[in-house]
Amino acid sequence: MKRILSALLCAVMMLGVLASCTTLEGDDKGMIIDIYMTTELFDLDPALHFNDDAMVKLYELLYEGMTDLDENGKWKKALMKDYELKGNDEDGYYMLITLNNTRWTDGRTVQAADFVYAWKRILDPEFMNEAAPLLYDIKNARAVKLGDVSIDDLGIAAVDTYVLQIEFETKIDFDFFLENLASPALVPLREDIVARDENWAKQASTLVTNGPFALKGWTNGEIMRLERSSYYYLSADDETEPLDKYVIPYRLITRYDAGSVEEQLARFEAGELFYIDDLPLSRRAEYKDKATVTDEMITHTYVFNENNKLFADARVRRALSMALDRNAIVQLVTFGRAATALVPYRVFDGTKKTYFREVGGDLISASADVAGAKSLLQQAGVTSGSFSIMIRPNEVDRAIADYVKGVWEGLGFKITIKELSSTKLPEYDKAYTDDFTTAYMVGDFDVAAIDLPMLSADAFSALAVFAQEFSGLGVDMYSENYDVKGHISGYKSEEYDAIIERAFAEKDRAARASILHEAERKLMEDMPVCPIYFLQDAYLIHEDLSGYTSTYYAVRDFRRMKLKNYMDYLPEEEETTGPSYTPSTPTDTGSGT
Repeated sequence: MKRILSALLCAVMMLGVLASCTTLEGDDKGMIIDIYMTTELFDLDPALHFNDDAMVKLYELLYEGMTDLDENGKWKKALMKDYELKGNDEDGYYMLITLNNTRWTDGRTVQAADFVYAWKRILDPEFMNEAAPLLYDIKNARAVKLGDVSIDDLGIAAVDTYVLQIEFETKIDFDFFLENLASPALVPLREDIVARDENWAKQASTLVTNGPFALKGWTNGEIMRLERSSYYYLSADDETEPLDKYVIPYRLITRYDAGSVEEQLARFEAGELFYIDDLPLSRRAEYKDKATVTDEMITHTYVFNENNKLFADARVRRALSMALDRNAIVQLVTFGRAATALVPYRVFDGTKKTYFREVGGDLISASADVAGAKSLLQQAGVTSGSFSIMIRPNEVDRAIADYVKGVWEGLGFKITIKELSSTKLPEYDKAYTDDFTTAYMVGDFDVAAIDLPMLSADAFSALAVFAQEFSGLGVDMYSENYDVKGHISGYKSEEYDAIIERAFAEKDRAARASILHEAERKLMEDMPVCPIYFLQDAYLIHEDLSGYTSTYYAVRDFRRMKLKNYMDYLPEEEETTGPSYTPSTPTDTGSGT
């Protein structure tokens, strides 16, 4: 009777403005939904770990930034409640941003000081973060990152608890700046949390976030449990406000102990899983026309370490790229497009009417030219050698690496594939290191296979980082002259640096786009990185799920998601965190939403 009454009340409330079940009572906290969203992650610090597409998918649920991008790529307010622009050409400009009232997952309010801390952390000359150039329009930001002035000279300040002031040295494209603030790398962070423990983002017990969901369970090889944040935009003094006013699902569970990707798909087919965002290679062709497929702003990329003498000559790097049949790789992964340059689709070309990739065209061939590759290698005097390809241990990266290994060995090289995953931190109960990212950031690799995400919908964010002063990697404090660190690949080009300088100085978006096309052409000639394929997001979703949307980053927004007859899927026992829980079989058809 209680279930029927709850269902009837919810049906009535669905007619209201919120379109949400606001009659949660007793033990009913809402929907518990089994999903398979990403491969396993080991560190959720948004300022450190942007080399895997799985990270972007999860960050969107855990964190919220100042602005966001709508389905058309236009920026919209998120944490920003309002903003005011003041100043003039003589004295400079400044912006006052007032924040919305929301709280962190531990109950403390999100404050302007949290943005000040997060952005100063990114711009610290000893901190490595490729998103730093997105903030270079701020007064003294670039000089701070290069170690020329103190961090205290940075033009940002919390002038009130919920008011952030941002200073600019000159007139810029302020609309473009606000669009850049939608980057998932520029979310706020808590200084008291981050400073307390360097491993704060490696376990659920110390992770504090400000997004719609909180990480409540996180055990390597077993489970990842997200729960509706009890504080997301909810008033601290209004006990009558429904808990599911802003976030409808109560719990999203990914069970890694349920088996391989093939076994996860079998669970979906059996009705035990409601959403799956990673399909096994062996079944992708079968689901090609059944899955929902969207271009991602991510390019799977092989990064050459130029400190390895084998890769010192650009002709060698171009030859290795030229030998690859990217069409064959796309057939292998099913969901993707052959990478014909570095910048993928959905990145805009100055305006929002055209894509950068469509205007820039094909800069590298999708087809292989093995004869041309061998000729280039002979010209460079490099026709043999040994090196490794560093990958993450997932079947897609492994399959691509196996293909590349075969092609490059056909050119005369000896290739090994090096898989790096995680290592347990002995002093912590459930914390692990991300060994791949650790090795990548210190340059401990020959060739590294990364997912290169666009940190904004503008090509500048992807291309600028290859210029010495725009790499975001800061300053080598142990060098004699405090040398500026260039791109992680070791790539250095004065000509390329000059192109990016012109692009940064140009504030007209159409004119800047033209310069950025020039930069991409130069980059593909020098080939410090080898684009492999443009990622596409492909997911399957249960017919009983509704209300979800997708962001411009091709990530699901689950805040308003509803599961039809969700009461039928609730476990018999309240505790659902153990690895053996399986949703019960539906027994009636009464609406529970």
